[in-house]
Amino acid sequence: MRNTLRQIKIGNTEINGAAALAPMAGCSDLPFRELCRSFGASYTVTEMVSAKGFVMGDRKSEELMRLGENEHPAAIQIFGSEPLYMAKAAEKALKFSPDIIDINMGCPATKIIKGSSGSALMKDPALAGRIVKEVVSAVNIPVTVKIRAGWDKNNINAVEFAKVLEQNGAAAICVHGRTKDQMYAPPVNLDIIRDVKMSVSIPVIGNGDIETPLDAKKMLDYTGCDLVMIGRGALGKPWLFKLINDYLEKGVIAEEPSIEERMEIMLFHIKRLCEHKGEYIGMLEARKHAAWYTKSLRGAAAYRRELSALKSFEELKAISERIIKEQKELI
Repeated sequence: MRNTLRQIKIGNTEINGAAALAPMAGCSDLPFRELCRSFGASYTVTEMVSAKGFVMGDRKSEELMRLGENEHPAAIQIFGSEPLYMAKAAEKALKFSPDIIDINMGCPATKIIKGSSGSALMKDPALAGRIVKEVVSAVNIPVTVKIRAGWDKNNINAVEFAKVLEQNGAAAICVHGRTKDQMYAPPVNLDIIRDVKMSVSIPVIGNGDIETPLDAKKMLDYTGCDLVMIGRGALGKPWLFKLINDYLEKGVIAEEPSIEERMEIMLFHIKRLCEHKGEYIGMLEARKHAAWYTKSLRGAAAYRRELSALKSFEELKAISERIIKEQKELI
């Protein structure tokens, strides 16, 4: 297989590599983004931030926007339904030195769409266009948008919607190939990603169901998209980016990390999480991450039950040592 390492430009921002980390509320915080970057993620996006909350001085919003020193290129993602607040938030976010401002128009969560934000905007292309236009006018860096296939099976409008976004200045569009109603359940619709790619002249990023190097190559080849964005597939498996890069560049599927390596990566991740948020909060959040790291192991259900009550980093170290011992005994 020939070298297929991708190099694309979003506005004036260059991205080297085919696999990016998707924004995920409660998951893609700074420690996780930095970890994925160390495994070859070409581009990262923060957890979504309420534009109105940020403009009004919400401290949590500021924390979500902080980027790591080596975390570039990276985007800050904002959400909202009011063009003025969206523009003000984008302008204010520049103090964190993002390379890109990303607008969420794809989140299907009830609390987001109740505020006419996220995927609710796909029902109002005119408002979506005004938001993009105002944000583009407010900043001197590229503005991108993350969308879905549509609102429901009777309203799959990603192609028309993408054209409106491009006309109003969007520099790239990320398409999750499911409707809002589909959430994350049925297989991703590659056709809609392909159709969007064929309908606009700006870069298109494909998103949904990428859990293996083969999934990434299939989406790239079938849709012609410029980049793939990985979300849930990277949870508990940040090395997926390296596996994808190796496959696309060399045509080989590298071996998964050994159980010792997997636990070492987990401990490094959770240690950084505790350093970043304090051990109390870090260990509360570690419970879900540790469960993802043990997914697919023999006895994973029992491990998850134990990990759901984690209280300290030392406790996690002891459990990881036992997991290594028990998994090696099963070989």
